[in-house]
Amino acid sequence: MKRRAFVRGAGQPAASSLLSVPPLLAAPAFPVVRPAAGQRRFRSAAVEAAITEFQGRVKDAELGWLFGNCLANTLDNNVTHTTLAGRADTFVRADGLDAMSLRDSSMQAWPYLALATRDATLRQLVAGIINRQTQCILQDPYANSFYLDKTQVGQWQPGVHERKWGLDSLCHPIRLGYHYWKITGDEQPFDQQWREAIRLTVKTFREQQRQTGPGPYRFQRPTANALDTQALAGAGYPARPGGLIASAFRPSGDATLLPFSVPANFFAVASLRQAALMLYDIAHEQAGYNELMALADEIGVALRQHALVAHPSLSPVYAYEVDGYGGHVIMDDASVPSLLSLPYLGALPLNDPIYLNNRQLAISINNPFFFKGSAGEGIGSPRTGLDLINPGSLALRGLTSPDEAEIRDCVHAIQAAHAGTGYLPEAFYKDDAGQATQPKSARVNALAGEFLWKVYQERPYLLA
Repeated sequence: MKRRAFVRGAGQPAASSLLSVPPLLAAPAFPVVRPAAGQRRFRSAAVEAAITEFQGRVKDAELGWLFGNCLANTLDNNVTHTTLAGRADTFVRADGLDAMSLRDSSMQAWPYLALATRDATLRQLVAGIINRQTQCILQDPYANSFYLDKTQVGQWQPGVHERKWGLDSLCHPIRLGYHYWKITGDEQPFDQQWREAIRLTVKTFREQQRQTGPGPYRFQRPTANALDTQALAGAGYPARPGGLIASAFRPSGDATLLPFSVPANFFAVASLRQAALMLYDIAHEQAGYNELMALADEIGVALRQHALVAHPSLSPVYAYEVDGYGGHVIMDDASVPSLLSLPYLGALPLNDPIYLNNRQLAISINNPFFFKGSAGEGIGSPRTGLDLINPGSLALRGLTSPDEAEIRDCVHAIQAAHAGTGYLPEAFYKDDAGQATQPKSARVNALAGEFLWKVYQERPYLLA
């Protein structure tokens, strides 16, 4: 059963043209949509065992089928794992690209951390991703995606696929490395080169605080898409320095409207503190620990000074973007980091009163990118367009909720979003899940696999 793609910019489809997806539950069995065993790029015994366990104990066969497809998707289709100079090396392809994104590779690997202690080969796969990310950052800390072959030439320097500076691109590898270390105890990936990558990360953060000028980064290209370039000769709109870090692009890949991304700065605070603990415990670097913690504190103070804004009905809230002059953007985006995702990233507690205001904003009509229709409700993005819901926002809503009814609703919403394909798209039309962009999103499927496994481990009765 095939999904018909929703064409961006073509407007909403007429009601008579909407694809009607018959329910698969009427069939005696669900089709195998994963690649044949011999064509899968990597096999993990722990992942296959988790899929078998979930499918054996969760009575809803459709949900078990979807979970297996989601959890295994990156291993089946996106990884190249080998050794380089005696070290594990893993390249993780981003959706539709022969390139590895620091953000996407971290998110695609994340669900496997929960199983890493059960499978030495899976542990090496994740270690290889950390090693590859270290090399990418050392190559260019302002780039967000890289080629497998370091000599391959694109628009930028050899080995660099895209150079869209996003603050979160340097945070995701820290988060992945920190939790890998805490879960496995393995310190091998965190050697002198990793420490140099951390120093380069801090240098880049300092440059993009723009305390003495706009810094060295520029991005401008001829395009009809205003979200694919930056204004003012590529430097972006002015920002008043105050401790926050500027980010030219959002996690979605869209250009920021105002330079300081609030969720990305919250993410940076959490990531700097994680990196500081690693420097102290693994490398015994007191000076490095002090430097990173001081920078985290500086950004945290700046967030309280510049990111809090009044809202007519939910005051106060954190803005999505600010400029330091008092300008702000109130919205939320489905991509991680988002304001909704801050507890998921360890940046704010679930019961933080301002976060709760932001949560209410994000999943209501107060958010211009929250959409609700006959096929579901959720958060989308300017990148995918109006009336399109990202299923990843449904997983994030469930991952950041203590409410069991809400969690169950998120499970059902994710289950409906695959529209018969067995995989989750980048985004689906609010009135018909069969109308979608990018029919199989690696990031979204990874988030859904993580969410369903967490529910199964902690509240299995919600999957009944």
